[in-house]
Amino acid sequence: MNENEKMKILIVEDHFLARMALATVINTQDDMEVVAEAESGEQAVSLFKEFHPAITLMDLRIPGIGGLEAIKIIRKDFPKARIIVLTNYEGSEDIYRCLQA
Repeated sequence: MNENEKMKILIVEDHFLARMALATVINTQDDMEVVAEAESGEQAVSLFKEFHPAITLMDLRIPGIGGLEAIKIIRKDFPKARIIVLTNYEGSEDIYRCLQA
């Protein structure tokens, strides 16, 4: 990414208002832009393959295959993918699984 390019962001969140809030904040930054938004794990995988975002913001509790499984699928084909997990899970086991993925 050169200095004139914006960092491409994929938002994966099934709640419309949360997704819109994240997109609004990100798109106000001069060096970032939301290139795609997904509501499910299947959409996340498909949109990641299409847009190759620099960063993916991934909710774990999403319809379909779920965030953790979507991370595993993405990282299988794109091992250098950078994914930030968004969740309200409280258990340390869930955090451990995400770090493994």
